Amino acid sequence: MEKFWLFYVSWFIIGFVLQNLNVEGLGVNWGTQAIHKLPPNTVVQMLKDNGIQKVKLFDADELTLSAFSGTNIEVMVAIPNGDLTAMLDYKRAQKWVQNNVTRYNFKGGVNIKYVAVGNEPFLKSYNGTFENATLPALKNIQNALNEAGMGDIVKATVPLNADVYESPSGTPVPSAGRFRPDVADLMTQMVQFLSQNNAPFTVNIYPFLSLYGNPDFPVDYAFFDGGAAPIADNGIQYSNVFDANFDTLVSALTAAGFGNLPIIVGEVGWPTDGDVNANINYAIRFYRGLLPRIAANTGTPLRPGSIEMYLFGLLDEDAKTVAPGNFERHWGIFRYDGQPKFPMDLTGQNRDIYLVGAKNVKYLDNQWCEFNPNAKDLSKLADNINFACTFADCTPLGYGSSCQGLDANGNASFAFNVYFQTQSQNLAACDFQGLARLSLHNISTPTCNFTIQITSSGLKTAVPWAVSLFAVLVYRFF
Repeated sequence: MEKFWLFYVSWFIIGFVLQNLNVEGLGVNWGTQAIHKLPPNTVVQMLKDNGIQKVKLFDADELTLSAFSGTNIEVMVAIPNGDLTAMLDYKRAQKWVQNNVTRYNFKGGVNIKYVAVGNEPFLKSYNGTFENATLPALKNIQNALNEAGMGDIVKATVPLNADVYESPSGTPVPSAGRFRPDVADLMTQMVQFLSQNNAPFTVNIYPFLSLYGNPDFPVDYAFFDGGAAPIADNGIQYSNVFDANFDTLVSALTAAGFGNLPIIVGEVGWPTDGDVNANINYAIRFYRGLLPRIAANTGTPLRPGSIEMYLFGLLDEDAKTVAPGNFERHWGIFRYDGQPKFPMDLTGQNRDIYLVGAKNVKYLDNQWCEFNPNAKDLSKLADNINFACTFADCTPLGYGSSCQGLDANGNASFAFNVYFQTQSQNLAACDFQGLARLSLHNISTPTCNFTIQITSSGLKTAVPWAVSLFAVLVYRFF
């Protein structure tokens, strides 16, 4: 009997440790661009349940930060791009640091480690909009942190897209990496300032985007399982695009004179819907290659060892812009409701387990809005579908996405239902000029999920709800 209990206790302890042992240096991005948000306390508990000890945010929302009090989870708070110009005023930068960093610096407070100054502000698509503001804002925030006595424990950094560096045409190898010519001088000044303050360079690397943006890109090169033909560079064999991309940055930093600057991977992940290459099977393949590498501190050929990384993202976000692509709303390792999408082992051991989902999630009633097959006048069906998809997320209907196989009536039902759920199941949102009807039966298909939304977590969702309901009334009667 004693041996049995000893075995049982040992098994329990080992299981508990494995379940809660996160890969050192691994964090997640928590974006909140969702129409129906999970309560911050629910999300933070989910992070704790999964042993996630690092979180990167995209703002400094008070309710969100308050939920981290006493958890000791490392937090990166952020200043959105639209607020960078305001940080050119040093007094405003001081005030921002006071309101969003120092006020949480007390025993049992929030463990803020980084301030993200902007988010990919030098993207080519921004056409230089934020170039003049970013570096001065970075300097003001770091100097304000230093002045407040926080500079040794909180570092300001700028999460940058990987498009700020490149290999010149004709020499597409990592060792040829240099900063993009139009921002090269600015980047050199920035990395010099980061180095002076012992702050890290933060970069977002997306192998999926390499595949998405180039139809001739070799699929296997986006993953880590050795299926791709390697690229040779000065005796180094690169078998995946992540290593090649990261080392291109290392070469660019070296050429600028700062080859030893610490690097954080601010975003890395794989979406699960919205494109032919955005699916659960590819996401599983990607993470089963990435996570063991992080756990083993493999690093890259030019930077062996541990790399601090933040997975992108934590939750799906149905209110994100789809300008880059429909996949933008489907980066989460958890669904919109905090439930895991696929097996994932954050310890890097590739056990076939699911993460711990959000607890005590409250859903709307089990009812759906579907196309009314008895509708007489179908002349405005297309207009009503377009209307629904303007105010709700219809990206799963796109080519290569999870719901692309629906017939015309199924497309209409999906659009009507997702809008109905977005509007918190208000009955006025399931009419569409007589083209829709309420159903108490789940109208999902084996490949396409017709979701039931979660209840709203706060007043922030009431504004788009009211605006959209007004739009319904206008569209319906005028």
